[in-house]
Amino acid sequence: MANQVEQQLTEELMPFLQKERYATIATVDFETNGPNVNAISWVYAPDHNTLYFAVDNRSRIVQNIKHNPNVVLTTIANGTTYSISGKAHIKAEKLEDTPLKLGLIAIDVEAVRDVMFYGSKISADISYEKTYDQNAAEKLDRQVMDAMKKA
Repeated sequence: MANQVEQQLTEELMPFLQKERYATIATVDFETNGPNVNAISWVYAPDHNTLYFAVDNRSRIVQNIKHNPNVVLTTIANGTTYSISGKAHIKAEKLEDTPLKLGLIAIDVEAVRDVMFYGSKISADISYEKTYDQNAAEKLDRQVMDAMKKA
């Protein structure tokens, strides 16, 4: 996909966006109008034109989106780095069936770009560990992902 701009999520990218994964979300800070970047993991693509993610509904991310809907979600998959830009909106102030106060954000995908620098590829997938109770983390991850799939 190098040097191409797609208007929707591609077939090769969709499987990676059907489960929890490391991504970053860039928003426009509502106070400074500068960039604001956060790491997130609860990401789900219900179709080729939409991305969901869940975050604490008191998060600065939510405030930023309410003031300016322009966002970029960046993730690594297929040995490359994807930049997915679009307009975001609050789909739900409180994601049902989860124990935390999570907001559900929807991104209307406008552009998908392969932004990996020339002549290179990612040779190992990013991995991370939850640093709290493993059973509680797995249960929470299931609850959040299931709730996003039902939304």
